[in-house]
Amino acid sequence: MKDYNRTKWACYLGFVTQAIVANFTPLLFIAFHREYEIPIASLALIPAAFYIVQLATDLLCAKFKDIDYRRCIILSEITSAMGLIGLAFLPQLFGNPLAGILLCVCVYAVGSGLIEVLCSPIIEACPFPDKEGMMSLLHSFYCWGAVGVIVGSTLFFWAFGLESWRLLACLWALIPLYNIINFATCPIEPIVQDAEGMSMTQLLKNGMFWLFLILMVAAGASESSMAQWSSAFAEASLGVDKAIGDLAGPCGFAFCMGLGRMWYGKKGQNMDLRGYMTWAGVLSFVAYLTASLSPAPVLALVGCMVCGLAVGIMWPGSISLTSARIPGGGTALFALLALAGDVGGTLGPSLVGLGTRSGGNVIQHGLLAASVFPVILVLCLLCIRRKKYD
Repeated sequence: MKDYNRTKWACYLGFVTQAIVANFTPLLFIAFHREYEIPIASLALIPAAFYIVQLATDLLCAKFKDIDYRRCIILSEITSAMGLIGLAFLPQLFGNPLAGILLCVCVYAVGSGLIEVLCSPIIEACPFPDKEGMMSLLHSFYCWGAVGVIVGSTLFFWAFGLESWRLLACLWALIPLYNIINFATCPIEPIVQDAEGMSMTQLLKNGMFWLFLILMVAAGASESSMAQWSSAFAEASLGVDKAIGDLAGPCGFAFCMGLGRMWYGKKGQNMDLRGYMTWAGVLSFVAYLTASLSPAPVLALVGCMVCGLAVGIMWPGSISLTSARIPGGGTALFALLALAGDVGGTLGPSLVGLGTRSGGNVIQHGLLAASVFPVILVLCLLCIRRKKYD
């Protein structure tokens, strides 16, 4: 008897690993600036390199109909751990420390991209009764990982000082190192039988798939627009320092998003996913309006938190809807969905930045511009509901 609960927990820790590599390094920007004298403006290359390599990994995975899931998911944990450990040692070995940091970022970004592409189909292939709820629960662990790395790192720096960040990088690396054993021993089933998965070309010729891609872009943008700007938003709205802003902004947002995903994972088996996502999109739009237009700072921050609850279902729900409509999509399907989500995750915060700049450096104006993304998501869901497919 295969124990698929081991597979489930390995994938849970996989998403925790992705949350660590995505959220830990930005917490070190001040340390990098002080120790290596890297200009603050140059540090913007770090998240840019991370998302570019992650997008490239998504795209590369989409080109293959069949890949060895076990070997690739183990590789994701190895590269994640290597990148984190490398942060502690490599930068000082380079004449330009930023080059060493970027090398480590690129290594663990490969791991992050593989986790994003592979964990969802691994869970989808397991014989769990409630696939939609399980997918939502799986993605909630990214949120708990983000909360854990922000709170845990903040407490560690408070207790031992920011100068001890190298030790913490190695400690966080223990999670992917441990998870190598989990993925090496747990049962992993193919999402489709050998050679039956659709190619990227076949998927892109499918008109229905393009609608799901737009849905996924809107989901990624709706989530990331608020998530990536929530710290600056909390600092500007409440007038607090960065540590409190991180806890009230991205940490609070991730916590609420995790609650939304966990709630649907536990209670959503009898709900219509499309209808639930539609109402979540409407609530997200209202939350964006509240955050951007409310004159009361506390109420605006409440809008930010409510947005986290609303957008929680969007990414995993979009994956579940697409895999149910296109069951033979295979690896290429999940890779292209991850790519579309990452495109939205880049496009959304960029629009917030442009709106903020054009609105006199007022973040609320940028968030108001980003309210278009939940509207696009709702329109896509209405089209999916009304359009009949063969």
